[in-house]
Amino acid sequence: MKLPRPFFQPLAIGAPAPLRELPIRLERMIHFVPPHIEKVTAKVPELVRQVDVVLGNLEDAIPADAKEAARKGFIAMAKTTDFGATGLWTRINALNSPWALDDITEIVATIGNKLDVMMLPKVEGAWDIHYLDQFLAQLEAKHAVKKPILIHAILETAQGVNNVEQIASASPRMHGMSLGPADLAASRSMKTTRVGGGHPDYFVLADGKTGEARQKFQQDLWHYTTAKMVDACAAAGIKPFYGPFGDFSDPEGCESQFRNAFLMGCAGAWSLHPTQIAIAKRVFSPDPAEVAMAKKIIDAMPDGTGAVMIDGKMQDDATWKQARVVFDLAKLVAAKDPDLAVRYGL
Repeated sequence: MKLPRPFFQPLAIGAPAPLRELPIRLERMIHFVPPHIEKVTAKVPELVRQVDVVLGNLEDAIPADAKEAARKGFIAMAKTTDFGATGLWTRINALNSPWALDDITEIVATIGNKLDVMMLPKVEGAWDIHYLDQFLAQLEAKHAVKKPILIHAILETAQGVNNVEQIASASPRMHGMSLGPADLAASRSMKTTRVGGGHPDYFVLADGKTGEARQKFQQDLWHYTTAKMVDACAAAGIKPFYGPFGDFSDPEGCESQFRNAFLMGCAGAWSLHPTQIAIAKRVFSPDPAEVAMAKKIIDAMPDGTGAVMIDGKMQDDATWKQARVVFDLAKLVAAKDPDLAVRYGL
């Protein structure tokens, strides 16, 4: 472990100082773009106005013979696009792959000052973060990068889940963590070929007698892991995210999975298809009725102490803290979305 005093010292001479607090940014959806497909990257300037984060994907879903083209396409896309307040991320290839070294070195050398977050797949433990942390510091110093590039880990192996707390607190570069259900399912030998979401055979039965028709209630395969990830991220002061939902033909299932993650504490989710952008925007923006209730609680308890009755329900310092979470998110959303600002009364 890194001791407290040197934890926030740069890891290379000339590298920017690590951040002590994460930037306050709206990241409801991390929209994946395959940068080796020109007709997709051509739409990025328009996409920037619709999403909170644009991510150039270099790893899974990119064919082996297109890896270099994807890297070059991402760099070109980043150079020619004004991202404004929209985040610019990339998912590099896994550290044990033949492409990771060039992904890291070429991207930092060419667009290091524009890149906000580097997403690292298949993180197994703190050692993966320590390697990338040190390497990024050296490259930032070499190429005069002015602000530290943050690291976002994907939780997609059983060992990674086992080490989730150490991963979350491994470096001040840690931005957050995403659940990667497909690779995690394979790592655990789970019997599902779905990418995220539930499974009709994972259920509990209502009480009844043998031979009677009994109701089935489908359960969430990812509840335990999401909860464990959320706790680790909250304790470390970083952000948890739900990852991909692979069935583009099931928007209701996608919305349900995203909403579960939102209610449990996730800041956003991945959008792999344009139809999922609106779903993520809707789900990860607080409901206007919830915002109105949060405002009532805050107005009735300005300093967060004591207890009051509102609409027949007792509110105290604990519910005031809950109200602050909802209201602060609403203000962040309202700053970017004029329509929701009106609905929130902000």
